[in-house]
Amino acid sequence: MKNTPTQTGWFPSVRYHLQLLTATLLLGSTTLTNAQTASTSAKLPEGITKTASVEGITEYQLKNGLRVLLFPDPSKPTVTVNITYLVGSRHEGLGETGMAHLLEHMVFKGSPKHKNIMQELTEHGTWPNGTTWYDRTNYFETFSATDENLKWALDLESDRMVNSFIDKKDLETEFTVVRNEFEIGENSPQWTLEKRVMSAAYLWHNYGKSTIGSKEDIERVPIESLKAFYQKYYQPDNAVLLVAGKFDEAKTLDLVSQYFGPIARPTRQLVKPYTVEPTQDGERQTTLRRVGDTQGVAAAYHTPAGSHPDYAVMDVLMDVLTNEPSGRLYKALIENKKAAFQYGWTPALHDPGFAYFYAELRKDQSLDSARTVMLATLDEVSKKAPTAEEVDRAKTKLLKDIDLLFKNTDRLGLQLSEWIATGDWRLVFLYRDALRKVQPADVQRVAAAYFKPSNRTVGVFIPEQKPDRAEVPEAPNVAALVKDYKGEAAVASGEAFDVSPANIDARTKRGSEANGLKYALLPKSTRGNSVNMQIRLRYGDEKSLTNQSTAARFTAQMLERGTKTRSYQQIKDQLDKLNARAYVYGSGQSATVQIEAEKDKLAAVMKIVTDFLKNPTFPQAELDKVKQEALAQVESQKQEPQAIAWKTLSRLTEPYPKGHPFYTMTFDEEIDAINKVTLADITAFYKNFYGANNATVAVVGAFDEAAVRKLIKDDLGSWKSAKPFTRIPQTLFADLKPQTQTIQTNDKTSAVFAGGLQFALRDDDPEYPAMAMANYILGEGMLNSRLATRIRVKDGLSYGVGSYVYADDNDRVGNFGSYAIYNPENGEKFDNAFREEVQKLVKDGVTADEVRAAKSAMLQERQLDRSQDGSLARKWAQYLTRNEGRTFAYDASFDKKLEALTPEQINAALKKYLDYAKLTMVKAGDFEKAAKKVADKQPASSVSGGAKN
Repeated sequence: MKNTPTQTGWFPSVRYHLQLLTATLLLGSTTLTNAQTASTSAKLPEGITKTASVEGITEYQLKNGLRVLLFPDPSKPTVTVNITYLVGSRHEGLGETGMAHLLEHMVFKGSPKHKNIMQELTEHGTWPNGTTWYDRTNYFETFSATDENLKWALDLESDRMVNSFIDKKDLETEFTVVRNEFEIGENSPQWTLEKRVMSAAYLWHNYGKSTIGSKEDIERVPIESLKAFYQKYYQPDNAVLLVAGKFDEAKTLDLVSQYFGPIARPTRQLVKPYTVEPTQDGERQTTLRRVGDTQGVAAAYHTPAGSHPDYAVMDVLMDVLTNEPSGRLYKALIENKKAAFQYGWTPALHDPGFAYFYAELRKDQSLDSARTVMLATLDEVSKKAPTAEEVDRAKTKLLKDIDLLFKNTDRLGLQLSEWIATGDWRLVFLYRDALRKVQPADVQRVAAAYFKPSNRTVGVFIPEQKPDRAEVPEAPNVAALVKDYKGEAAVASGEAFDVSPANIDARTKRGSEANGLKYALLPKSTRGNSVNMQIRLRYGDEKSLTNQSTAARFTAQMLERGTKTRSYQQIKDQLDKLNARAYVYGSGQSATVQIEAEKDKLAAVMKIVTDFLKNPTFPQAELDKVKQEALAQVESQKQEPQAIAWKTLSRLTEPYPKGHPFYTMTFDEEIDAINKVTLADITAFYKNFYGANNATVAVVGAFDEAAVRKLIKDDLGSWKSAKPFTRIPQTLFADLKPQTQTIQTNDKTSAVFAGGLQFALRDDDPEYPAMAMANYILGEGMLNSRLATRIRVKDGLSYGVGSYVYADDNDRVGNFGSYAIYNPENGEKFDNAFREEVQKLVKDGVTADEVRAAKSAMLQERQLDRSQDGSLARKWAQYLTRNEGRTFAYDASFDKKLEALTPEQINAALKKYLDYAKLTMVKAGDFEKAAKKVADKQPASSVSGGAKN
């Protein structure tokens, strides 16, 4: 299962492309915790029976049919409640396309006991969402592990399971929001091409229809039909409830019984969808013509269901083909300069599914040539068996992803929704076990069975005299597959870590090396002995970095592309075998390495990282590929409203001179700079600026303190850069004249708004907490912020709208910004609503109730953030950069200031810093087409003298 882009956000969303992070468990054995042991022996509540238990996850069932999964993990003070309904676009009938997704939006509108769900989600400091896909819909909340929060979440999900309002007045505003979401997807030729290919590949089965559905169905669905759909599928016998994180199992079962037990088992009988896609009888084609600056070619094949044994083999095959840099498609397309980038994915679905491949090309590359190479490579894999090395590499990567997933209870709790929808949550373990057994002969057999021209959908049609058709098997009996499955020992749990700022400071050891490097070490017991680490190198000054921004970016990107002792492929292979991730990125005055590893493998991972930091060889061939990919990315953004709006806003509100390290280039300037950057530029930049004498290193997790200190000292402690470092101060452009720009982007169904202004404010100024809370109330706090309540919920104008406030931690430079996505036809309505809400906030101020709710939410969200080891590492790496030093005492102080805020303080800060008249605003969209549509809708002039009956 390949990672592909998804639409995400802290609001209900449909996922066009499932981001299934395949995952498996650790191989070591682990004993049950005391809590787990107690729960297995304690008497169960009335009406609840235990049905299965595998590797730390236990399933129970209520009399009403609700299945319950409990997955305790005391290592983080968070809980995730996730409820999966077995209904998605696969279950929709004629005229019902998009109904499952529209319903996902509607159940956020309230129920008798929870009339303002958005406000409750905010007040409890949750990380929530709702998502819809082919086989399921799910809703989840991740929150601080308290009895009050858990009771609230279970009460919320039980009430809206059968009591959601589903009112006509809510539908009238929400369907335009969903239509706006539909239009966002239509803006992208890449994702629209996928929808066209899938609709051509499937004649009858609903996998050929996008989950978001038809715009016409979304707009016309009767409320009675939507309510009937809700009452049919949102029932306990069609749902699986999962609770994962830090909780008491016995108490949680009692709560589940209390809140869900009284819901009656429905008397209706669900009829399972019975449509079967017939065997494809010839290659199909589709052509998409849209405005854009890049080209694309795609191919899709029908493949087995996620529960079929061939699925794991297919996943290995996909990696053999698309893995970067060793994949066969990657080599054939990218290394041979036939395309700029490529990917492939094959989701685990309930019914027989698909494998999808895509390659993007620049304008000057041949589409015919790329298509020919892609199809020839796909045809060849059934004839030329993958090598043992290719298969082992793919298996190592996929199994690593599973290992890492099972160490994160939050992610795993949500990921199980996909396997539940495929047929049963235990399929994830069968998938893992099947992966381990895959051999090269299996991969070749599967390729020969399904990668046939007659089973393919691409951009051309080729008739055949003797069709060679692929018979895709039915999904197997999942109950028989998982009935006696026992699995392996659960991953070892970590400590119940106190995330208070005082404890973080007390547990952290700080130090420095002779060359000036500073480090912070926070050892703690973690799930699966995981470690998060960040290395941040700082370099140069304003003069030495002038006209060097492109070289700086590419130098960071090229570090892992090869060293004196390791090739790019060897670096990736070794990290995969060590179950580790290491990412490098650079901008401005720094290059950063983000590392995720295991305790006993951290030293080996560090050796690889410090090798590519200190001994890069910068191969020319790799630079050519990186440049091609970068050019394709920039070119693909040239006509995208979102990229245009934000780039324009940055150039208007932060007008640094051309060549300055913080200067924002135009798209054409970026393309020119990328084309001009040379290997000599990158080599010189590395020689002049790279070293650890101004570096910060932060390590959080299960590690040996003495060993890590020695690693830092030996590998980084004497490494120095040739040129000195002096931090470049940010400039406050407070006196800029505000302006509004409207940019025409042809053939784009949604428009983007971006606005901002600068002011003198630092993150330790007394008024910063007040501005942060004011912004939370205005546009950051979930869907009950003022902007969201007015523009999305009430007026139904935007799928995504919000605001932000930022203040630097060194310079007194702060800014306010806002954003929205909307239909260009609603431009005037949006402008009026946005202006009215901002001006009303400044004029009338915030209320005591808003402040109370915002305090609760912000404090809980900040605590939730401190529970993430990666976030702690990033914060320590930044805190160490300050000359006077900073600790989490700053966080404690900030929390106290938030807690003490009054409406009067917030209102005073608003009047001082936020002025609608000073906002610079940029709008990008197809406003010409919108204006024509509006004009066409105007009634013709009336003719006098007639009588109206």
